[in-house]
Amino acid sequence: MKHSRWPSVFVSLLAVCALLPAQQAEIAARIRSEALEHSQVNPVFDMLTVTIGPRLTASPAHKRAAEYVRDRLTSYGLENARLEPWKFGRGWELTKLTVEMTEPRYQPLIGYADGWSASTAGEIVAAPVWLGGKTPEQVAAMAAQLKGSIVMTDPMMTNFVRKDRPQPTDPDYAPNSAAYATSVGRGGAGRGNTMSAAATIAQSLRAVGAGVILRPSRGEHGTVFVTGRDGGEGAVPAVTLSAEHYDMIVEMLQRNIPVKLRVNVQTKFYDSDNGNAYNVLAELPGSDPALRDEVVMIGGHLDSWHTSVGATDNADGVTTVMEAMRILKAIGARPRRTIRVALWGGEEQGLLGSRAWVQQHLAGDANAAARAKFDVYFNIDNGTGKIYGWYLQNAEAVRTLFDSWLEPMKSMGARRNTIEPVGSTDHLSFIDAGVPGFNPVQDYVNYDIRTHHTNMDTRERLDVNDIRQASAMMAWFAYSAAMQDGKIARPAGAK
Repeated sequence: MKHSRWPSVFVSLLAVCALLPAQQAEIAARIRSEALEHSQVNPVFDMLTVTIGPRLTASPAHKRAAEYVRDRLTSYGLENARLEPWKFGRGWELTKLTVEMTEPRYQPLIGYADGWSASTAGEIVAAPVWLGGKTPEQVAAMAAQLKGSIVMTDPMMTNFVRKDRPQPTDPDYAPNSAAYATSVGRGGAGRGNTMSAAATIAQSLRAVGAGVILRPSRGEHGTVFVTGRDGGEGAVPAVTLSAEHYDMIVEMLQRNIPVKLRVNVQTKFYDSDNGNAYNVLAELPGSDPALRDEVVMIGGHLDSWHTSVGATDNADGVTTVMEAMRILKAIGARPRRTIRVALWGGEEQGLLGSRAWVQQHLAGDANAAARAKFDVYFNIDNGTGKIYGWYLQNAEAVRTLFDSWLEPMKSMGARRNTIEPVGSTDHLSFIDAGVPGFNPVQDYVNYDIRTHHTNMDTRERLDVNDIRQASAMMAWFAYSAAMQDGKIARPAGAK
């Protein structure tokens, strides 16, 4: 069937189904029915967000989540559900945090230890030392004052995150604005000389043995964006405060009002598992002897940050792809190609889990045969709620095909695909290896300003029922790719 001969717009779902092969039209209807009438979304989402909670890479909670996902996929009847280890480094968890103002009045402060923060040397009760606006040379001259101190490194926060990324399926959407950075809210090291100055000051604080560093978040209304990295032995403990509380303290210091803080950070590192983190994979085997060794993959990242339960980033995505696989198995789908699901670790630290898997299984000359048999990867991240369409990564060759696949799902709220690319998540690992990778267009209201990498990423921020629609969309696209005669067009320049 040549999709280029199809009309660009269809008048109804009935017209679309008439143009589809009868078996595929039936499968589309059965996917929708299974997703809406027999959903298993709630128990999976509840386990990840209520029972397990935050799933920081290589932490005990992440390992527990990975084992749960493996066992759940096995219970669906999928084949070869497994954990695949990859080298990450030390795991970490926060065991205690106190951050309070004790003078000129008592007030508990909203703040969170950065990921992989070291522990403080017990409780520190002291006046904070504010470095806002000081040069690296001025900071170096304060070495004696900074040793063991509570150090506030930044100026007053005024540059707040106040804008979500645009919605590409809106009628008034401005083209080429979908690339709005998905790393918004992570804070920033600045540019040019500012970055160099900040790095120099950080080295000075480490060298003199500062007691703890306090920084402001770019969120408002008590929203705290928190990430972090392992600084190794000798790293200075670090806490991110809500902007309002950080600015309150700075205002007092600027008015020469004596301030005293109490800070205690206690953390635990894990390195007993040989530095491993884990990806989870399972398969629905292909049925066509000529195509069963080819692979369509769907996935998302299982890890989250540690300040909340990671509901929108990315428990909803994990639940979506697990439910998509359950749906396909439950309706007795017999895809021609194998459909594989993957739940990644280490996405939040730089797409590390998916990159490790791609490096081992797809990249380079040694994996040329496997790469030739790999069809497409559909990821889900960067948003929440229903799937409205797909970012096509500037791949004009797939537009007609993806548009035709979207039509049967418009009765469930699908809208349109956009030719534009999106970045900052695991499909990029696949594109970098020369195979197609795509991520859907979802809802972004309050995602960038409120939930993405914050203490506010709770289950109340989404409607769990929307995951039913997303899972049907993911199941349908995976099935459609697994059934077509040819593979998805490769990225430009791919070998």
